Amino acid sequence: MTPRTTEDRAATAATERAQLPVRDRILDAADELFYTDGIRTVSADRIIAAASVSKVTFYRYFPTKDDLVVAYLELRASVEREAIEAIRTRHAGDPQGMLTALAQELAVVSCAPGFRGCPYINAAAEYSDPEHVVRRTVTTHRAWFAGVLQEQLDALGVTDPAVTDQLMMLRDGAMVHGDLGGSDGTRARTLLAAGRAVIRAAR
Repeated sequence: MTPRTTEDRAATAATERAQLPVRDRILDAADELFYTDGIRTVSADRIIAAASVSKVTFYRYFPTKDDLVVAYLELRASVEREAIEAIRTRHAGDPQGMLTALAQELAVVSCAPGFRGCPYINAAAEYSDPEHVVRRTVTTHRAWFAGVLQEQLDALGVTDPAVTDQLMMLRDGAMVHGDLGGSDGTRARTLLAAGRAVIRAAR
């Protein structure tokens, strides 16, 4: 089989995007461009061209770029939450198993083709004002994720919020490290060992 070129993949993506409802088409184009190239460097005109919509249509759905950025982050958050909820369901009543599976999933995600870091960390780096709507969207999702960790830690008898903060730092480190290479197996083992050491020290 002949390997697909970048142009082939782009053409396929454009064809698939054209089948989406208009709002989803705009959001799909923004998701790809924001994540690949950065939020502030991507203009509305680029997204309009990629989504094959008019400016009037674009601004009908997203009156400001901030509205689109928030929708992009909320889309990413909904996908991540769905994946994590599935893990939590599979490991109901087994907090250690839940945390282990979560670490393994993070390792796989951070080694996936096209991985360009955590979209929330990336967005926070571009929007430094903690009161900006984009930054607040990032904070909301990170608070949810921290709550998931704290819930599992509470079940293990580890109630110190500092431990949750430490696990969040490990998670963030794994996301940042994802661009630097390495296998998901190695990353999972490293993340698991570090996480277990943190939890063990808190008991």
